Amino acid sequence: MTTMPSKTTDPGRIWKQLSQQGVLIALVLLMVFGGLRYEGFITEYNLESFLRYNAMFGLIALGMTFVIITGGIDLSVGSVVALASVVAAKVSGQGALLGFLIPVLVGAGVGAINAGLITRGRIAPFIVTLATLLGARGLALLVSGNQSVSAEYTGNFIQIGQGDFLGFPIPAWMMVVAFLIGIFVLSSTQFGRYTLSIGDNEDAARLMGLPVDRTKFWVYVLSGALSGMAGVVLASQFGAGQPTEGVGWELTAIAAVVVGGTLLTGGVGTVWGTFFGVLLLGMIFNVLNFENGKGVISLSVYWQSVIRGMFLLLVVILQSRLTRKSSTS
Repeated sequence: MTTMPSKTTDPGRIWKQLSQQGVLIALVLLMVFGGLRYEGFITEYNLESFLRYNAMFGLIALGMTFVIITGGIDLSVGSVVALASVVAAKVSGQGALLGFLIPVLVGAGVGAINAGLITRGRIAPFIVTLATLLGARGLALLVSGNQSVSAEYTGNFIQIGQGDFLGFPIPAWMMVVAFLIGIFVLSSTQFGRYTLSIGDNEDAARLMGLPVDRTKFWVYVLSGALSGMAGVVLASQFGAGQPTEGVGWELTAIAAVVVGGTLLTGGVGTVWGTFFGVLLLGMIFNVLNFENGKGVISLSVYWQSVIRGMFLLLVVILQSRLTRKSSTS
């Protein structure tokens, strides 16, 4: 007689619990280390700068969480951010509302293209989103003329990225509100239950009559829209659309999602775990920047890509070994 694995021995649940606890512990330890070692680390200025900048990564990681939970992948997010930032800068003279909505709709449109090809064309998400990564990047360079596009400072568009609300950076508010909505959607709605079921076993979900294709469609649209929102933050924060920005951001998003306890194979994950994964990765580079300032080490910005890649590889190896051992036992 075959028995179902208990919750305590299920590899996905074990990975999620260990990851989330490990992320929180590592985050606290890094903050304590930074506060003791660096002058100006635990200050309002550093906290605001940290949250303002990492809000962009938080937004794309949130969308990536839903995608990966379904067992998919979205490699186009970085290019969509670049494209949306150019569009945002182009329409920034129309005010904050249109400067926000139009790039988000552009991102959602790219997500809809991804979704249509994946659900209707039955093409692997890796191939589809790799193609749109190249397409969106090329379109961003084409629209911008291969140069930065200055945003209008006469309106209130710039306030989206550089302004504060109730003493808190507006991009950080955007990220926190988006994550709170994401937590509610994944844990308390039918759409969230469908998302988890599809990632756990797509064939079984289809046999149960769940709207698999429709759910996956909206998951990719969500990822595109959140990437578009990150593009708005990028353009308003730096005062220009950046067609060459966002390279490798998909790896940062994937790393944050996986570190937060989401299995790359899908079916297991939490939104709040991703939130702390984003904060941990951001804190690591914040500490490295302060260390550079002390002159003990000297790591160029290119080393950040190397560290992100190595960090992601390490986490994936740990995830794979833990899952394999738990399944064997």
